[in-house]
Amino acid sequence: MKKWIFSVLTILAVVVLLVLPKLHLWGGEDSPNSSSAQGAKRGPTTLPVEAMIVTTSKLDNVVVVTGSVQANESLELKSETAGKITKIYFQEGKTVKKGDLLLQVNDEEIKAELTKQRFNKKLNEGIEFRQRKLLEKDAISQEEYDNALNKLNTSLADIAVLEAQFEKTKIRAPFDGIIGLRYVSEGALIATSTPIANLYNISPAKIEFAIPGRYSMQVKAKQKINFTVESDTSVFVGEVYAVEPQIDANTRTIKIRALAENTKGLLLPGQFVRVELILGSTNNAILVPTEAVIPELNGHKVFISDHGKAKEVAVQTGLRDNLRLEIISGLHPHDTLITTGILQLRNGLDIQITKMN
Repeated sequence: MKKWIFSVLTILAVVVLLVLPKLHLWGGEDSPNSSSAQGAKRGPTTLPVEAMIVTTSKLDNVVVVTGSVQANESLELKSETAGKITKIYFQEGKTVKKGDLLLQVNDEEIKAELTKQRFNKKLNEGIEFRQRKLLEKDAISQEEYDNALNKLNTSLADIAVLEAQFEKTKIRAPFDGIIGLRYVSEGALIATSTPIANLYNISPAKIEFAIPGRYSMQVKAKQKINFTVESDTSVFVGEVYAVEPQIDANTRTIKIRALAENTKGLLLPGQFVRVELILGSTNNAILVPTEAVIPELNGHKVFISDHGKAKEVAVQTGLRDNLRLEIISGLHPHDTLITTGILQLRNGLDIQITKMN
């Protein structure tokens, strides 16, 4: 009897386990007939979105590249003649004016030779004077006078050579600038290849950079640039003054140089700069957020609000910056552009603008 009762209970338990899941599916929360499932199936009838009124603004066609600062003029000072340094007149890091005497090389030997030739010149001048007077009286031949005149002219030429050599013993500043660190001392023997110091003129400063060759027809002299240097957050302004008339075959870029005011000396040769070259400007450009533009196989499209419904509009795009995209055609000022819910939009869908940006 007990075994029979145990068997019946076992069968009932198995039936319950098999039937309960089906009852749950038929009448539970996930049942097709439940109210929640029906609500999910119907979905919202109106899509909440954000939008903006299309306006026009100024747009600069800007190319952003990197470059470097260069001195307006710079050179490595060297002596034109070998010898011993007798005097150094400049101080490192100080400004000098054009023509200032910077360094003196021993010139005693040249000065002695120059004195000798000046005495010869005076003697030959007297001989030439007397020979000329005798020639006027036909007391000597023309040849004798020519020899005297030749000696005088030779003395004058020798003096000119010595004076030029004498001047080479003095190193003068070829332009206004700042002297860098010196590499020699008084008493040192130098050759013509010995570096003495560097001289820089950094006001104005030159900004050198390169842009892709495809912009070569759009860049010209007197165009403005804005740039920043790695050591300063200030924005500096420069003006293009020269464009290399050749595109580099290896990099396909074209070199450009601009001048920038540097009276405060903030720009130093060798500094890294980030340059923005303004190629042109549009005063009435339509700019929209990039996320509002949908790329398609044959172009781009946007959605605008038209009497409470989403309307698909094909557009032609232009320039792009970090956040915005220029619309050349398709949109007009005062259109209401939808900026959110882009992936859920379709033509004719009912929308509700919750926020106007």
